[in-house]
Amino acid sequence: MALWDHLKELKNRLIKSAIGVVIGGIGGWILYDPLLKALADPVNRISQQTGGLSAINFGTIASPFDFKLQMSLLIGVVISSPIWIYQLWAFITPGLTSKERRYTLGYMAAAVPLFLAGIWAGWLVVPQVVRALTQFTPDGSSSVIDARTYIEFVTRMVLVLGIAFLVPVVLVGINMAGVISGQTILKAWRITVFLVFVLAAIAAPGADAISMFMLAGPLLVLFFAAIGVCLMNDKRRARREAKRAAETEATADIATPGSELKNL
Repeated sequence: MALWDHLKELKNRLIKSAIGVVIGGIGGWILYDPLLKALADPVNRISQQTGGLSAINFGTIASPFDFKLQMSLLIGVVISSPIWIYQLWAFITPGLTSKERRYTLGYMAAAVPLFLAGIWAGWLVVPQVVRALTQFTPDGSSSVIDARTYIEFVTRMVLVLGIAFLVPVVLVGINMAGVISGQTILKAWRITVFLVFVLAAIAAPGADAISMFMLAGPLLVLFFAAIGVCLMNDKRRARREAKRAAETEATADIATPGSELKNL
């Protein structure tokens, strides 16, 4: 395709993606109230337990409408993700080989469930984090929590855990690309285990260690599973290279047609 045709196709893909986001934003407008209620539930429970010492507030008159509009669009991006992901895939797939398409589909098939599992884990630990942080409020004082700041804090924590669950997919991807070997990743297992437990302790700072182990366990299982996949891929790569080297040595001893006549 010519450059102008590529740009025209990109414009059409972007328009379709934007339409999907707008339609998803309408759904986000409908889902805004129950979603905000669920996000604010930890603070509301703490407020009931402490006699109203914690509450979520809006700073200005127009903040509730502005915030609802932004949150609706954000929810719309999430709801319409199958649409714009497909449009992105449809735009780049003509330039990929059949092998690269299979790899890309495999990564997406593994990344989407892992990301959703991380989001679900973050959703479970957020109430504990909010409860732990609000305990530092001095006696006789109240926590006036800005709604925008609170939602940004919650969504950032949930997204961080979602991205953390994608680390194994990233490790396998860079190993498939030949950037790093499985043995190199395995050598850093002590540092990785330490960082996983630090992340789990921050995300689940409950009084007991059970919640920390429940969060760290799946992350460690995914990490070592990724190492196993990387090691198997290294073995397959080594066998292919050995086979290629053997074929090269075998063909190197065979004279090419016409070479004997040239020597005469």
